[in-house]
Amino acid sequence: MNTWRWSAGIVVVLLAVVVAISLYNRRAETDIQSQLYVPKRERITPEIRLLQDYVRINTVTGHELPGAQFLANLLVKNGVKAEVIESAPGRGNVYARLKGRRAGEGLLLLNHIDVMPAPPEHWKRPPFAAEIFLNQVWGRGSLDMKSIGLCELDAFLTVARTHRPLERDLIFLGVADEERGGGMGTGWLVQHRPDIFEGVRYALNEGGITEMKQEKLAYFGVETGTKMSVSLRLRASTHEQMERARIALEPYMSPRDPERILPEVREFLHDIAPQRVEVRTLLDDVTRTVAEGKFWLLPRGYKELMQDIVWLSGVVTDDRGATMDVNLYNLPDEDPDRRIAWLQSVIAPFGARIDEVLAKNGPAPISSLHTPLFALITREVRRQYGPVPIGPEILAASSNDSRYLRRRGIICYGMWPFQVDFFQTLGIHGIDERIRLDWYMQGIAIMRRLLTAYAFET
Repeated sequence: MNTWRWSAGIVVVLLAVVVAISLYNRRAETDIQSQLYVPKRERITPEIRLLQDYVRINTVTGHELPGAQFLANLLVKNGVKAEVIESAPGRGNVYARLKGRRAGEGLLLLNHIDVMPAPPEHWKRPPFAAEIFLNQVWGRGSLDMKSIGLCELDAFLTVARTHRPLERDLIFLGVADEERGGGMGTGWLVQHRPDIFEGVRYALNEGGITEMKQEKLAYFGVETGTKMSVSLRLRASTHEQMERARIALEPYMSPRDPERILPEVREFLHDIAPQRVEVRTLLDDVTRTVAEGKFWLLPRGYKELMQDIVWLSGVVTDDRGATMDVNLYNLPDEDPDRRIAWLQSVIAPFGARIDEVLAKNGPAPISSLHTPLFALITREVRRQYGPVPIGPEILAASSNDSRYLRRRGIICYGMWPFQVDFFQTLGIHGIDERIRLDWYMQGIAIMRRLLTAYAFET
């Protein structure tokens, strides 16, 4: 009798396991099927044709002038005065402004003209052909960031064509050199053409993210800040001295403890916590996480938002001794000179010194979400996509030209006005960069409504 009951129990358990596996497989298959890309029927609009024309202009960094002239011609054809500004021969920037009645409330539409190099090897479509295939425009710059620039320009011209008095200034600015640090683009303009930025309260730029799940928007991230970087070259008389200096710096590549928790970082981690099932409780209240000694459980990318870290290259020997390149990734509000002095103090006992500062950025404070413009962005995104979560995005490993403006007190938001999935993002600075036509047109619609509202609403 006992044997029978035991056997019956085993059968029940096995049946339960079979049912569970069946349900799991069915759910997994459903998830896979729901994420397969089935191209929609292509609808080629004038806005898409314009994007193709722009992508076909090879504006690899250093050769931006044809792109600036292209944008300027579009402005002039629509009755808007445009200025092409060359920071150096061939380094084109384009500027236009629509004046409003209110002082100090201008909105700058910032975008970069330059693109990364795109050797055609391994691309499925030629990188500057802007071919349409599977309901997508393929080509270098289609995402980063000619599409965003044209969304901004289209909305700017939509406002201009109304010929109505504006409440607030709108400024269009296409710049050179962002992919190589912005020194001949936004950085140069801030120094040599400060009039462009007079009266600007807000800027819209790249940098945001759209998290997708099963072709639905799961989180709309608006970039509000990034870590800042300093690039340096160290030198020592011997290879051994530099190796010792490197060993001394290695613990700072991945520190055990947080440096500081900025209020904006705490807010960001709290807002994305519902989207991060595996670390939800850790991110929801990161102050509590640190107090409970659980900081080490956080993924590295989140930890680094609370740390100043060091990134080291290898030691290189030459006829003068040895060198090593170092990157300091600092918290957004950190004084870079203080960090440089700290680095020198760590390496000096080993006979090493800072030979050259190659690039220095920061400080660039994080922009607040608690503004009328962010409320307007929230309204228009939800009008397009429904009640999706909208919140900040703070970048740990990359930055953009917004850093030049945040230093001037301008509130900067980075956003993709259209949806972009993970697989598309792989093309940025890589191969097969592309953008979906239907999603691009959604971005056009959002930007038109957003800028019209900002320009005219009282």
